[in-house]
Amino acid sequence: MEKICVLIVDDHNSFRSGMRALLDSIPQVEVVGEAASGDEAVSKANALQPHVILMDIQMPGLNGIEATRRIYQSSPHISTLMLTMFEDDDSVFAAMRAGARGYLLKGADQEEILRAVQAAHKGEALFGPAIARRMINFFSRPAVKEEPQAFPELTDREREVLDLIAQGSSNTEIALHLTISLKTVRNHVSNIFSKMQVVDRAQAIVRARKAGLGRDEV
Repeated sequence: MEKICVLIVDDHNSFRSGMRALLDSIPQVEVVGEAASGDEAVSKANALQPHVILMDIQMPGLNGIEATRRIYQSSPHISTLMLTMFEDDDSVFAAMRAGARGYLLKGADQEEILRAVQAAHKGEALFGPAIARRMINFFSRPAVKEEPQAFPELTDREREVLDLIAQGSSNTEIALHLTISLKTVRNHVSNIFSKMQVVDRAQAIVRARKAGLGRDEV
């Protein structure tokens, strides 16, 4: 039987080692490589052509969602599973839009990970129980007609961060206001600048305020 070739992507060496040990204990799976960043993930995905990638979301530089998008564009036959501590709606749906085949929380057991890897290898989508419940709750909400949003390329969380940037908030202030880590804020800011095609905070503020953001004070 052909083994399922897996690439592990996470910026923490200890987590990659633990995940490799777990996957090495599964006869149906073979770990063909590891990557510590989104950029390295794109490069190794192209070189190794694994069947499945286990991808962390929050990493320095290119994050896991953008890396997934690039891999999907160049190699749509490679299935990516997001494996992360984050379970907010923004991350779930941004991952789906990027082409992810599933979304599992770190801490999933061997059986759950194997089931997700096998499903992804078959081209199916599989989400952990906690994520599945969030998706059911999201889609069961009453439909609300929404006005066109400024910067539709941004996720809801990124738009929220941009609104705070437009108010003049620093990264530290944004982290405190949203109750997220400073690293997460930096990743959001980097993604915002990339998607808006601006080079610095000043340009982002000008564009955001022209679009009506930044009017409310924290």
